[in-house]
Amino acid sequence: MVGSIVILTGAGVSAESGLGTFRDAGGLWTRYPLEDVATPEGYARDPGLVLEFYSARRENCRTAAPNAAHRALAELEAGWGGELLLVTQNIDDLHERAGSRRLLHMHGELMRCLCAACGHRWPSDAPMQEQDRCPACGAARVRPDVVWFGEYPYHMEEIWASLARADLFVSIGTSGNVYPAAGFVQDAARRGARTLELNLEPSEGVSDFDEARAGPASRLVPEWVAEMLGR
Repeated sequence: MVGSIVILTGAGVSAESGLGTFRDAGGLWTRYPLEDVATPEGYARDPGLVLEFYSARRENCRTAAPNAAHRALAELEAGWGGELLLVTQNIDDLHERAGSRRLLHMHGELMRCLCAACGHRWPSDAPMQEQDRCPACGAARVRPDVVWFGEYPYHMEEIWASLARADLFVSIGTSGNVYPAAGFVQDAARRGARTLELNLEPSEGVSDFDEARAGPASRLVPEWVAEMLGR
């Protein structure tokens, strides 16, 4: 019997809401070199470009709406009697807007700011500019509170602890090639968890899962949630 569930979501969950994925053909990284907009070095070279990029992502996010996959995961959280943790690689807020509360953003949150000078964090969905100042220290070193390449993901100790207790690990809409998230299935399986992948196409790590289902998240996730809730 499944009591504890850990769910990992990636860009494929939000793609059907109109938010571009990063690694598919035509994805964001094919139009913006990652070293320019998603590294500390890129921010140091041209903070204006980085802030413009993420301000545009904020505007895209504001006009997007949660889809059936987001809503189904919120329904599972509300109806599940055991432990459940939703871990997302996504920096958008669509899970929250759908109603999810037991949620960790391992790559940060687009609608938050981080001071590169003092480390202070605060909520903000406004466009970012180089002259913006940190409300804590006053430095003009504002950046989005997201994890860039070369930086350590957030909440890792809590995530690993939950994986160690999980009876079921489910990966939804992920490419399977970004670590440490790509290794979660192996971490969970070593502790005896059953593993399931729900993805538009099989990921690079699909062979590590006990079961894999292919199709759009807006169909697969509600179907799986209905099974879990006995509907």
